[in-house]
Amino acid sequence: MLMRASDARAYRPFDGTDADVAELGTFELELGPVHWYSQSEGHYLIAPATVLNLGYAPGWEFVVDFQNFVGLERVPGVAQDRLLDTDVFTKAVLLPGSVQQVGPGPSVAMELGPLLPNVNGERGFGASCNVIVSERWRGLTVHLNTWFQLTRGDLHADWFEGVIVEGDVDRDVRPVSEWFVEHEFVAGVTTLSGLVGAIWRPWEGLDFDVGLRQASIGGERASEVRLGLTWTLGVWSPAKDARAVDGKRPIVGAR
Repeated sequence: MLMRASDARAYRPFDGTDADVAELGTFELELGPVHWYSQSEGHYLIAPATVLNLGYAPGWEFVVDFQNFVGLERVPGVAQDRLLDTDVFTKAVLLPGSVQQVGPGPSVAMELGPLLPNVNGERGFGASCNVIVSERWRGLTVHLNTWFQLTRGDLHADWFEGVIVEGDVDRDVRPVSEWFVEHEFVAGVTTLSGLVGAIWRPWEGLDFDVGLRQASIGGERASEVRLGLTWTLGVWSPAKDARAVDGKRPIVGAR
């Protein structure tokens, strides 16, 4: 069976992420209440696709994510309801830069942690490490993702290389896109994916997103419609000395 969902990351509506983390004491809920996913073997609802982020230290973030796949047709030998892409990561800003607004130049971050066993899906544990480089100019932001995984259970090597392009983050609505290639070496499955969409910020702390994705997974066509939101909430107020670095803005920042 070829149906294979890419692991979600902490930046909607993308598969990759940015070189930034939630501010200290801030919780971010990234929720896709209902996605529609189609591949040659059938059609699915992803309800929900969820990423939970918590800024637990200056420049550090704790990430939990999962996607609940519900089959719209019965496939022999396959459960209709599967909890997939169950991951727990930590993410750290290694080099603050233009994304953190501390000066010109790239921002660099790393996200790593275990891949947990799925429910009615792949069993066993795996591991993931993602290096992210982001650069922001006036009216344009680019995020490069390079990550390596050991797949769940069989621990096969998997490589992902992607780029996210965003329009002006200071505008209420900005166009976005993502393009990536992923290859699982032992299985010999290559994924080519393209997504176009938009992010709307009606007010500070709340973003709505939409994305239309087309992919080829081992030669099989896949389509996906992503709709969701990101809600940012302050959980506790950090001490003043933890919120500033040399009198500047902290090295972490809400997206």
